[in-house]
Amino acid sequence: MTNYPRDEFDRVPENSARHGVHRASLETPPRSLVPLMVFGVAALCIGLLAFLIVPKIGNHNTPVTQQAVVHQSATASASPKTAAPTTTPAPTTAPATPKATPTPTPKPTPTPASVVDKTVPVAIFNATGIGGLAAKYTGTVTADGWTVSQAANWSGQPQAASVIFYDGTAQKANAQALGASLGIANLVDTAELGVPLAVVLGPGAF
Repeated sequence: MTNYPRDEFDRVPENSARHGVHRASLETPPRSLVPLMVFGVAALCIGLLAFLIVPKIGNHNTPVTQQAVVHQSATASASPKTAAPTTTPAPTTAPATPKATPTPTPKPTPTPASVVDKTVPVAIFNATGIGGLAAKYTGTVTADGWTVSQAANWSGQPQAASVIFYDGTAQKANAQALGASLGIANLVDTAELGVPLAVVLGPGAF
């Protein structure tokens, strides 16, 4: 016991765990659970937001990507069709117009009826009664390149003018050429004389 009088600091409960007014309590104070609860609630909210929002964001981005891919594919497939055709520039100078060449007129091919064959024998008959006239015409026909088969007086019907008889159309060209040479325009087609060409000298021949 002390000799000092008792004061308010000496009134300490007997069962108190405190050993002095200035000594700290030996008991460890209980730790507060409030921070842990706050952290747990925050983590739960973050997890819930991640569970609800992240799938929506992923689903929202996927159609955009697919739409972009589809758009690119459609553009690539349509590009060959919509490509503008390449135009060839027109030449600055007009091409020279080729000159028209005249087409030669084909010459008609002579037919057998129009070919003159002076090797065909010619008979000369005198129907005028003038002697020596057949021989005279024989020289003229021979000089023209013809062949004279005979020269004699005419024993047939009297003729009004000189005439050339020919046998068939094959001898018509020969008769025309012979008539032009002798100046006889009267031509008769007949086979009665039995010769291809015959010149009958009638009135007017000299």
